[in-house]
Amino acid sequence: MNRFIKWLLSFVFIGVLALAGYTWIMLNWSYGSGERAGYVQKFSNRGYVCKTWEGELAMVSMPGTMSEKFFFTVRDDAVAQKINANLGKKVALRYDQHIGLPSSCFGDTEYFVSNITVLED
Repeated sequence: MNRFIKWLLSFVFIGVLALAGYTWIMLNWSYGSGERAGYVQKFSNRGYVCKTWEGELAMVSMPGTMSEKFFFTVRDDAVAQKINANLGKKVALRYDQHIGLPSSCFGDTEYFVSNITVLED
C-alpha cells in the first residue's frame, strides 16, 4: 500500500508540473500578434477570484456601417489605466494572441493587449 501511495503522489506531482509548464509556455509564447483600431466602448475589471481587465473595441470600417466588435483582455494595470484615460477616443490596441490557456483565470479572451496608441481623427 505504501508503494502505491508513493506512485500516486509521484504521478500527481508530475501532472502538476506538466500543467504548470504548459501554462507557462502558453502565456509566454504568442500564437499571433497585431493591432486593431477603433473605439473602446466597454472596459471593466471583472472576476470573483481572478480579477482581469476585459474590454470591447468597436471597429468601424466605413462611416454608417455596422461596427465589428473585438473582445480583449489586459493583464497590465498600467495599460489598463491608459485605456481608461482614453475611453471614447479612437485608439489602436497592440495585442498578442495566446491560445490554449487552461483556465479563464488569465482572461476571458485569447487576445491580450500590451499597448495602446491614441489616433487622431
